[in-house]
Amino acid sequence: MRILLIEDDSMIGKAVREGLVLAGFAVDWVTDGHAAEFSMSSVAYDLAILDLGLPKKDGMALLTTLRRLGNQLPIVIVSARDTVQDRIAGLTAGADDYVLKPFDPDELLARVRAVLRRHAGSGSSLLVIGSLSLDPERRSVTQRGRPVELSAREFSVLEALMQRPGTIVSRQKLEETVYGWGDEVGSNAIEVHMHYLRKKLGASVIMNVRGVGYRITEG
Repeated sequence: MRILLIEDDSMIGKAVREGLVLAGFAVDWVTDGHAAEFSMSSVAYDLAILDLGLPKKDGMALLTTLRRLGNQLPIVIVSARDTVQDRIAGLTAGADDYVLKPFDPDELLARVRAVLRRHAGSGSSLLVIGSLSLDPERRSVTQRGRPVELSAREFSVLEALMQRPGTIVSRQKLEETVYGWGDEVGSNAIEVHMHYLRKKLGASVIMNVRGVGYRITEG
């Protein structure tokens, strides 16, 4: 999944980005409200983490604009504005959650995953297709009850496919989901990941629709 991090504090931004990447998310990080608006107009994100005290355009103004335009992107506010009135205002404006600074990185990660589950309409983050099971929170995959060891990128590619069962996912979409800005992406990176996934899971698990993309078929 791809997350937009909107945070102007370099120390907090770096720590949050590193934690999310380690958890398997692709992360784009911007430091002001205008850059956030541009990013959201050009990239399809799964969730945004929003600081309120932003330069150029305040986070609350950004949130209000998004919701007025009908943009329902899941948003988690992360802010030092800690009064009850601040939290009520943020949630009323359309935020899905409100996390106070300073915060525990593990708590933020848990809240992000909870918001993503709610928007997916599921109380559980576990993805199951046939005998193939993927747990995003534990970063584990099993096939017919046996654990399968995957690299971080392989896991992210498989997760992206299993989130869209029966759907053909293009190589470009997979790259956008798995890689954030600044990540080095080889011209055949997705093909390499697919090669190793098929080797570990079986050639029939992922179908290559030539010229279109890839589709998960069975576990």
